[in-house]
Amino acid sequence: MKYPSQIVYLLFFLCSTISFAQKEISNQVVDFFNETPIESASVYIKSTAIGTVTNADGKFVLRIQKENIADTLVVSSIGYSTEKIPLEQFDPSEPIYLVEEVASLDEVTIEAEPRPKTGNDIVLKAIEELPETMPDSSYIQKGFLRHKERNKREFKWLIESAISVYDSGYSVPAKKHLKINVDQMRKSYDLRDIDSLFTYTSYLNQTSSFRTNPKNLKRSQVKTALLKKAIKWNDNRINGLQNIFQGKLNMFRNVDGKKALFGENILDTHQFKLDTILMDNERKLYKIEITKGENHVGLDTKGIYNEGYHAKGWVYIYYDNYAIKKLEYELVAASKEQKHRSKRLFDTQVNHKLVINYKEFKGKMYPNYIYYETPKLVNIGYKAKNREEELLAEQYNKEERYYYTIQEILFSDIIIDHDKISAELKHKWDMDIFSPKPYNKEFWETYNVLLESEDEEKLIQDLSQRASLFKE
Repeated sequence: MKYPSQIVYLLFFLCSTISFAQKEISNQVVDFFNETPIESASVYIKSTAIGTVTNADGKFVLRIQKENIADTLVVSSIGYSTEKIPLEQFDPSEPIYLVEEVASLDEVTIEAEPRPKTGNDIVLKAIEELPETMPDSSYIQKGFLRHKERNKREFKWLIESAISVYDSGYSVPAKKHLKINVDQMRKSYDLRDIDSLFTYTSYLNQTSSFRTNPKNLKRSQVKTALLKKAIKWNDNRINGLQNIFQGKLNMFRNVDGKKALFGENILDTHQFKLDTILMDNERKLYKIEITKGENHVGLDTKGIYNEGYHAKGWVYIYYDNYAIKKLEYELVAASKEQKHRSKRLFDTQVNHKLVINYKEFKGKMYPNYIYYETPKLVNIGYKAKNREEELLAEQYNKEERYYYTIQEILFSDIIIDHDKISAELKHKWDMDIFSPKPYNKEFWETYNVLLESEDEEKLIQDLSQRASLFKE
């Protein structure tokens, strides 16, 4: 079929505009020697805040705007060499190989200036330098949130959103001057079994003047609508975005907060041991192990016994300026009460897993990727009436009862222009990630998201199919 020349020209113009307006690249990052995937490698456009991280398969997808398509792609991971690839020469047919690169402790012991030598002293120095290494003026970060909740068999809940985070700077308390907004929503499927009388009891005890014991309640006495209201209340207090950004687990940003985890008593609850020196993006980096201190760690969460933990993990600190590059942090049940509670309610002793990866931009360290995992009380389990049902209950309780939540945030842009910040702040900001919003197809066609692993993607597709059937 032939078309008039005007239509042919118009189609050519539109296709050219689309192709040059944005470029999408994808590839896999692997270890050069053993060819295993490298997870959480940083992939970004040089001299910008545009970037992503690799998934569990070492794969990534990155959408690049037209003004950056002649720039350079930087691929780096702690403990590896860095690859810098001009985007014009990018070849998706071959993996991107990184070579393991470790510096020796002996290489950095001879210095003209006195330097801290123990893990404890290095961490204290890094905290002392936070006013210099963290952002000192207001900014907005644009990012992608994936909220997943599952039991031991399958996903039960999935939310994917685009978010904005406004921060007025390190020197100002986050609780008063940090705002979060859910800009757009891509997916929202909730197929959890809602029958937790424990959550409902906690809701009543903290929202009314009288006390209730869960043993005095029966499921038949409580309307499903009230249970759902209690679950939503619990969702927000446990997994609301304010907990990640304004709470104690954002330990470096909120180091000056009341009872901060890395506050003035940090060495009472934590000890730090220097492990080795690594390389990251051609810079030396301290790798320091986090171990338990003499006292237990507590999060002081209202209405929840969130105390009695020991901390473990790793913190990575740049050698040249003591900037925090990455934190890997776990809180493990340690007190007798917390061990019993964690086993009974969650079937795990690890109550909090946190990873925060920072990216240097304009000389300051901004959050780049956040991973937070925590068990969650949603389903109280199947109650048996006889021996046959006891066997069913045992299997049910192990596979269906215990839930945990994973929240991942990838920041792909940073706004530091004050006029743009002021314009964005004039809009209404809403941090509720649990309220469904209209789907904007055009928005998501150009927005950078976290690439899920192949195994996780299959579970997400299964959840999507079950949610569609449920709606019908």
